[in-house]
Amino acid sequence: MRNLVKLFILFSVVSLLASCQRDVYLFTSFHEPANEGLRYLYSKDGYHWNAINGVYLKPELGKQKIMRDPSMIRDKKGIYHLVWTIGWQGNEGIGYARSKDLIHWENQQIVPVMQQEANTVNVWAPELFYDDVEDRFIIIWASTIPYRFAKGVEEEKNNHRMYYTTTKDFKSFTETKLFSDPGFSIIDAVIVKKAENDYVLVLKDNTRPNRNLKVAFAKNPLGPFKQISEPFSPYLSEGPAVLKVKDQWLIYFDSYGTKSYEAVSTKDFKVFEKINDMISLPEGHKHGTIFKASNKDLKNLLREEAKKK
Repeated sequence: MRNLVKLFILFSVVSLLASCQRDVYLFTSFHEPANEGLRYLYSKDGYHWNAINGVYLKPELGKQKIMRDPSMIRDKKGIYHLVWTIGWQGNEGIGYARSKDLIHWENQQIVPVMQQEANTVNVWAPELFYDDVEDRFIIIWASTIPYRFAKGVEEEKNNHRMYYTTTKDFKSFTETKLFSDPGFSIIDAVIVKKAENDYVLVLKDNTRPNRNLKVAFAKNPLGPFKQISEPFSPYLSEGPAVLKVKDQWLIYFDSYGTKSYEAVSTKDFKVFEKINDMISLPEGHKHGTIFKASNKDLKNLLREEAKKK
């Protein structure tokens, strides 16, 4: 009998530890007018999302002190890295901070990624990607440098291209370089590793009247991304966030034309299926990125949420 009790206790402890270590999906978020700061949604299945009430990092960087488009990733040591848009206009750079628990933040600073370009109009929607081949982080974002590229249908202050820098430690960064020039105004791009030597770029074609989402393909996370697809989202959509659930890739996006959140699923990034009837998100959520967090950190967040009530 004693051995059975010991086995039961051991099984319970192992189950509890496994539960704490299991990853969950978190969705970075913000609310308009973007002056409050970082918010979260969480999901166990990738389809149904719940808000975690409260703000977990107030924007204190830059002249405008806003936080839009928060992008987060967890590194191999379990540390969370966050980048975000700090202003509508100007070339101050992007915001950066790091955390061990998603609650307490340190090293909040501006990374001056466009300081070498005095005429930069904006630095928008930075996105983090971990390159496991080179063991480095890639940061991409959209900026406009008037008269740098061929004139399209956009005015010069809205003729965006994507730029990038890389880092291994978020202390030193490589020289900023052009990431993508597809021949039209592009913003809100997300790098996805589909398989070895098989990468997808989910992007917003920001030209008028398009303003919808497309995909492109490359063998390297830095491109060049080619074979740009036809749009898979409706008119007036932006802010794609991508995750994989079993054998399906889900792409969430902000359908700001209809003031709703939508999603599609795909296995190959060529055929897309609308799954709006299969998802649920809380009102007020504005686009960030989806990443995996530990169940332990989620539980701590929910305890922190309870304190705020």
